[in-house]
Amino acid sequence: MVLQVENSPFSEQQVKLLNELLPKLTDTQKIWLNGYLSAPQAAVAQATAVLEGVQQIAAPQTITATLLYASQTGNSQKLAESFAQELAQNQVAVSVASMNDFKPKDLKKLENILIIASTHGEGEAPDNAIGFYDFLHSKRAPKLDGVNYAVLALGDSSYEFFCKTGADFDERLRELGATALVPRTDCDVDYDDDAAAWFTAVQQELLKQAGQSSQIASVAATPTQAATYTKKKPFNAEILEKINLNMDGSNKETYHVELSLEDSGITFEPGDSLGIIPQNDPALVTQLIDALGFEAATEVTVQDATVTLADALTNTLEITVVSKPLVQKLAAFTTADVATILDGDFQAYSYGRDLLDFVTAYGPFAWTPQQFVEQLRAIPHRLYSIASSYTANPDEVHLTIGKVAYEAYDRTRTGVASGQLAERLEIGDTVSVFVKENPNFKLPQDANTPIIMIGAGTGVAPFRSFVEDRAETGAGGKSWLFFGEQYFVYDFLYQVEWLNYLQEGALTKMDVAFSRDQQQKIYVQHRLQEQASEVYEWLQQGAVIYVCGDEKAMAKDVHEALLQIIEQQGNKSREEAIDTLAQYQQQKRYQRDVY
Repeated sequence: MVLQVENSPFSEQQVKLLNELLPKLTDTQKIWLNGYLSAPQAAVAQATAVLEGVQQIAAPQTITATLLYASQTGNSQKLAESFAQELAQNQVAVSVASMNDFKPKDLKKLENILIIASTHGEGEAPDNAIGFYDFLHSKRAPKLDGVNYAVLALGDSSYEFFCKTGADFDERLRELGATALVPRTDCDVDYDDDAAAWFTAVQQELLKQAGQSSQIASVAATPTQAATYTKKKPFNAEILEKINLNMDGSNKETYHVELSLEDSGITFEPGDSLGIIPQNDPALVTQLIDALGFEAATEVTVQDATVTLADALTNTLEITVVSKPLVQKLAAFTTADVATILDGDFQAYSYGRDLLDFVTAYGPFAWTPQQFVEQLRAIPHRLYSIASSYTANPDEVHLTIGKVAYEAYDRTRTGVASGQLAERLEIGDTVSVFVKENPNFKLPQDANTPIIMIGAGTGVAPFRSFVEDRAETGAGGKSWLFFGEQYFVYDFLYQVEWLNYLQEGALTKMDVAFSRDQQQKIYVQHRLQEQASEVYEWLQQGAVIYVCGDEKAMAKDVHEALLQIIEQQGNKSREEAIDTLAQYQQQKRYQRDVY
């Protein structure tokens, strides 16, 4: 039934509202409404109120929201883009942007600010958020009275400054007068469920502003081949090759690992990472169970599955890190004086120790096996820069993995994933993997753009992918690799390949720094400074700089070297050099994959 203005006593606007409402009513609702409207005396006034209510529902306010992300490896960006799509589906006018691309002075013009921020390094803002972070914490930041905000913070609770960037944004926005839509949520490495709960709460608040019900329309994600396998549903990749790249006599073990992706449909790009879901060392699991006085075969429930305690500690739960949040939870089960380490220098205590160290020193504990496992978080996946080109090797993915091994407190310790791959897995075995896209570490779209690649040790991995891809596609841009390690004879990773690429022209230049081949240590930043004139010339030609490796030492020193080169070769002040490098970051001409 469709009402017409000519044959009804209603106005055109009323007819429009009724025609929107009536098709959506059930038979029961129509009968009830008919009886309601036929009631005597106050019926007309009540019917008018019903129509006014219909009008309010049918014509909600337009709500605007700006979703900003601070992301180093792409997690925050991926969440932001997904959430923005869902907001748009629910009639929220949303814009999404990297903090690097947003004009901070526009903050005061916004209605709702949604921030998703990862914490990088020692509590620092990611590269793409540094400018925004500094502005917000400066005297130039505007008052934000009347502005609503919400913050989702991503981090890793094993680090001292867990979710600090998100916490800083939350505190500063509140100081500037903004009003929180919902409390900040701090997410650990398994952030999916917490992030979804935060977003649902944010959506509900926004819909209330719009005069809509809290009924939220969900957006069904369209799966792609690359997204078929995730950290919750990884692909079991067979190990095709495993080679120690270091020569006998080296202090290190660095493995070139080739994995099969045949029939997986997995794709990737240069600069992406491969996530590995590792297993704990069974020997360490046995020692921990013995120290706790439990039985390995005892059944426990973990992640909605009933498994043996040994299985849970081997395949699901983290036991190699002692974090402050974990110790705070475990303190409730012991009478030992745990406060001494919680109130002291916890970072110094936890360095080099694992859960076995803690339970041995601070037992006995009054708990059941089930209570014990409920205190532990899931084993975090490990990310490794992909060292091969999909274009060149579509059915394989290559990794460059340095084995972590050290002695501490009278025990030999090994890295969870690197120890598993180096010691316990052989050719023919499988490992659980998924691709992690990194939109902030990508080759230039223009294949003729020069690139300068700076990496030490396993930090050379993505550059093998870059050069292999450019060689395969015939890219015309110049390329320059700076590589650093300890000894030329023992540690020149992929030496033969680099020499071949140089001969073929796929790699234009290469400078190496082997720190221990001479009395005075030489690192990649020294080679950069030695080549300052030509490095600056490449930068003037539009070269993109890539840095991969340790953030605290190598990346920090390379950053300083680049500042000095720009300052001296460009005849600029220190402030101008800082601004220039910041512009390079904003233009994606200075990209870092550091850890």
